Amino acid sequence: MSQEFSYEILEEIAVLSENNKGWTKELNLISWNNRPAKFDLRDWAPNHEKMGKGITLTNEEFAVLKETLNNM
Repeated sequence: MSQEFSYEILEEIAVLSENNKGWTKELNLISWNNRPAKFDLRDWAPNHEKMGKGITLTNEEFAVLKETLNNM
C-alpha cells in the first residue's frame, strides 16, 4: 500500500541537466508533507508531474556540502 504524501516546490534553484526525454535534474527548495523546506536534488519529468529518487538536505547539511565543494 502506497502512502500519500504532498510536496510544494518553494524555490526552483537550478536545473543541472536535461536528458533526451525532457527529464531534468534539479536542485530545489521543497516542503514535504507541510514540513519545513529542505534542499532537494532529484530528476523531474516535464512540468514536475513525476519524480525520480533523490536526496534531501537540511540547511546544515547543505552548508557542509557547499563548503566541501568550494574547497575542492
